[in-house]
Amino acid sequence: MAFRISDSVFLSMGTQPRPIRTQKIAAPNSLGIYPLTWERLLLKGDKRKNCLFYSRKSRPVQAVATPVAPSSADSAEYRKQLAESYGFSQIGEPLPGNVTLREIIDTLPKKVFEIDNVKAWKTVMISVTSYALGLFMISKAPWYLLPFAWAWTGTAVTGFFVIGHDCAHKSFSKNKFVEDIVGTLAFLPLIYPYEPWRFKHDRHHAKTNMLFEDTAWQPVWKEEFDSSPLLRKAIIYGYGPFRAWMSIAHWLICHFDIKKFRPNEVQRVKISLACVFAFMAIGWPLIVYKTGIMGWIKFWLMPWLGYHFWMSTFTMVHHTAPHIPFKSSDKWNAAQAQLNGTVHCGYPRWIEILCHNINVHIPHHISSKIPSYNLPAAHKSIQENWGKYLNEATWNWRLMKTIMTLCHVYDEEENYVAFNKLAPEDSQPIEFLKRVMPDYA
Repeated sequence: MAFRISDSVFLSMGTQPRPIRTQKIAAPNSLGIYPLTWERLLLKGDKRKNCLFYSRKSRPVQAVATPVAPSSADSAEYRKQLAESYGFSQIGEPLPGNVTLREIIDTLPKKVFEIDNVKAWKTVMISVTSYALGLFMISKAPWYLLPFAWAWTGTAVTGFFVIGHDCAHKSFSKNKFVEDIVGTLAFLPLIYPYEPWRFKHDRHHAKTNMLFEDTAWQPVWKEEFDSSPLLRKAIIYGYGPFRAWMSIAHWLICHFDIKKFRPNEVQRVKISLACVFAFMAIGWPLIVYKTGIMGWIKFWLMPWLGYHFWMSTFTMVHHTAPHIPFKSSDKWNAAQAQLNGTVHCGYPRWIEILCHNINVHIPHHISSKIPSYNLPAAHKSIQENWGKYLNEATWNWRLMKTIMTLCHVYDEEENYVAFNKLAPEDSQPIEFLKRVMPDYA
């Protein structure tokens, strides 16, 4: 539960008032935002005063105001409470505004930027082998084991995306033509056009968590949310129960419209689109011919949905949290966005292996030139030099519940406002998630 109170930076023992500012105080093990006004906690002299406040369920909780300085928003205790409430292992303290991205990069060992062809092609072998094993398991598994086979295969094919991702960042090979070929081929089983994705993704790195400019997922705006009842319902479902597959909409809307690209990018975009459509025109009929429509569903569609589950989950965890802001271009700071605005989230080891360390994400945003196999070493260096500024978590249900039930409509002062606070009559899907999703970290 998060209590929103107006709270002084420090409280004087005397009678002179001090400036106040708004901050969020986190209480662990539940979710929600409840308003308290500073006036209810205002002290007169040294006299202590009790007051009552009420949650939406009208459950009284007694709050006692004492003449002791409350925790600062920058205090370790406050961040610890917030981390526990949101499902993080650590919420980093704010990075000073005078720190530059170049300063952070300069602290990294030079070896983490080195491309190793053996290690690069080893990732290809891991993905090809694990994907082939997944297809074999699908072909042999009884119906009740198919979900496990699909989960493995979907995770394995996500490894192809990560290989293409390295190629797009020019961190796979010193030969750029080889990178373009490997990247295009790696994306084909996912029906992802390589060049359109590369162009969009480069802008995401250049303008991470910048309002209107970041080409990864943007927050919902209130004007958009209020624009039509039908769109509102679609947004609530999309950013609520179906959020783990929202990357499908992003894939379809952002990567197939040539008008969304610059004139100097169009030719390469057309080549990528032609490759994708050729794969669909040849590959899909062959699958259907050999295995039937049900075979196409079993061998391609279900693993593809598994891939999009990870694509959506990884993307929203990397940059979405109630305490991580999006900022307008005039207030945006590159070092703060890449170090403070990116989340390191640990997953089970088999997922990290099959997905080639994609979730060791903070060093990747510090420098996208670091190959995926060097990300753990780079992260260790960042922990040693900048550890107190990092946002870190191990995947857990509370983390997912926080994102899916709180991080909805963006507000520049509060960061996020939940759907059920703005439109409770339409937010039954969010209430459903709050009831059924586990809350343990």
